[in-house]
Amino acid sequence: MRHTMDHALRWQKSTFSGGGEGDTCVELAAGGGVIHLRESDTPATALTTTPAALARLLEGIRDGAP
Repeated sequence: MRHTMDHALRWQKSTFSGGGEGDTCVELAAGGGVIHLRESDTPATALTTTPAALARLLEGIRDGAP
């Protein structure tokens, strides 16, 4: 689902984003039983998913699934 985000969420940068204050980071926030993902250079738009669906995606990526 793609939608405009509420600024009340607490966003965290990915540890793989290089650690700087640049604007090329993946950010994550959790709230209301869902996970929100966004790029720091376009913070008004985010993807929303469930923790279980995100876990399956990450597992598939780690396993090399197409």
